[in-house]
Amino acid sequence: RRADRQAMMTGGNAAVEPQRAGLDPFFVEGRWTSADFFAMFRVPFAAGGGWTAEDDTRNARVAVLSRALADKLFGAVDVVGRSIRVEGSELRIVGVIETWRPSPHFYDLNNDAYAKGEQLFVPFSTSRELKLARSGTMNCWDETPDPIAVGAPCVWIQLWVELGSAEKAEAYRDFLVRYSEDQLRAGRFQRPPNVRLRDVMAWLDYRKVVPSDVRLQSIVALGFLLVCLINTVGLLLTKFLRRSTEIGVRRALGASKRSIFLQLLVESGLIGIVGGLLGLGLAWLGLWAVRHQPTDYAELARLDLPMLAATFALAVVSSLLAGLLPAWRGCQVAPAIQLKSH
Repeated sequence: RRADRQAMMTGGNAAVEPQRAGLDPFFVEGRWTSADFFAMFRVPFAAGGGWTAEDDTRNARVAVLSRALADKLFGAVDVVGRSIRVEGSELRIVGVIETWRPSPHFYDLNNDAYAKGEQLFVPFSTSRELKLARSGTMNCWDETPDPIAVGAPCVWIQLWVELGSAEKAEAYRDFLVRYSEDQLRAGRFQRPPNVRLRDVMAWLDYRKVVPSDVRLQSIVALGFLLVCLINTVGLLLTKFLRRSTEIGVRRALGASKRSIFLQLLVESGLIGIVGGLLGLGLAWLGLWAVRHQPTDYAELARLDLPMLAATFALAVVSSLLAGLLPAWRGCQVAPAIQLKSH
């Protein structure tokens, strides 16, 4: 074992035969994987836990269910220790996971980068013994009667490792290079080593999971923000300079530059608050439009409380920053000149 954690996996689907009256058999999306999957990807459990490495070795008939599948099959009760019938075989339930839907579906991008989470998890070795159906891509470099047999010239299994340091990552990369060289010498691989060991973010970037139009929308939004800030500076500067007479009189009556500056800055902040409230309304309208786009990721667009607070704070802070120069120019008005001219 060369990694802190490692998991082999593939997607699949299987027919579940409910024991609950009134429910017909139905298919569920599954993940056939190994024991480290749950700890590696920080899968949250509502009850029980994952299986062990020993279960992987002995092809244990165990399974982990999603909360939704457990409730559908048994209702809102503790199901750990009960059995579920999958493709004619009894599997013992060892854990139930909370609602868990990584977006994007980074650990398997073959079917859908924004797929809903799997409902059934079974040890990879057990899935092969039970001949559970698999889904995903398969690449073969030679003819073979059974592409999923051990030693077949095909690749279809996803492999993930967790490496705790850059040194471990480099050592693992060297291991992969040596393995590829050995396979080349044995005649199984036909090309020189071309090893890629990417982390999650590099992998998403390589697979171009985030559409280019999303980045373009972000750039356009930042451009609009910059234009609005420049316009706000100009409008506030005009507004405050038009009040030169009022400011001059107040200065002559004893008001300090500091008090004038703070008052003008407060006015800028109030404009930001009003603008922020209007902006939140426009944001909800824009969110509604995005969620109605015919794209896979449209339903994932949302505004949670921290994002709303950050948006409102950005509006207020931006208006205060935009008001700094106009407020400073406004408080520089010379009282004598204003009183003399009026």
